[in-house]
Amino acid sequence: MDFLLECIGFPPDHSLDALVELVRREGEPAAWRGEPDRHMRLPLGGGLEVRIDRESDRLGWGVLPHFQVDHRLRVAVDQIRPLPDSPFDALVIGWAAPSLDPDEARSLPGAYRLSAFVTDARRLPRNLPFGHVLALSVAGFALDVSSIHPDETGAQAEIRESAALSRISPLGSSEDPGGCAEVSLRIRRILHLVNPITGFPVEILEVDAPERPLQLFVSRWQLERDRISQPQPGWRIEGTFVFSGRIAGGLPGPGAAARANFG
Repeated sequence: MDFLLECIGFPPDHSLDALVELVRREGEPAAWRGEPDRHMRLPLGGGLEVRIDRESDRLGWGVLPHFQVDHRLRVAVDQIRPLPDSPFDALVIGWAAPSLDPDEARSLPGAYRLSAFVTDARRLPRNLPFGHVLALSVAGFALDVSSIHPDETGAQAEIRESAALSRISPLGSSEDPGGCAEVSLRIRRILHLVNPITGFPVEILEVDAPERPLQLFVSRWQLERDRISQPQPGWRIEGTFVFSGRIAGGLPGPGAAARANFG
């Protein structure tokens, strides 16, 4: 089983082949992807879903978790990178929560850097102006959780905005996978769902971040293996997450001019 699927309630010993067959049998075509029988989604309820993709007969099925976040995060885009092995996805890199004040934006482009995959890259125009602000709906899935512990700054957070104590640092090495970031974030609240296929509970960690909270998913099995404390509201989570989602707004209209290319 793909370890990212553990984040939405699939145990390590769950059959990946059986899950693919279930999605093919009961799922539906995924929007803005390719051939409908090769790009499918299976909603699990509460915004959770499983997606399967197969680009060619030579390759196996790719299976990944997704979550439909119900709010938007503004991102001033620096770069959009196409993915050769996945033509319907793209890596969006930019500044989250850019200032609405043009003078302030020149000195501080945004609250934090963000690198995230979007699964509906076909909606993007071939060119966008540098710094164009898109609205993204993205969630983070744990690659590795290093610590969950009481937030020592909690008392201060009652006075100061707790989002100011957040840390989100995209991985920058050429060997690092795109869309990933190391985070240190305070858990605001925990929402509870159940995976209807396995019956295992799924927790959505809503964490403080500038402008908008973020939603994170962790593997209960990784926490148990590494003897990491279970998440609690008011505690801090630290680890490495991959961010993915969709474009929720901000696309130029049909007549909009695009003067700058992205590499």
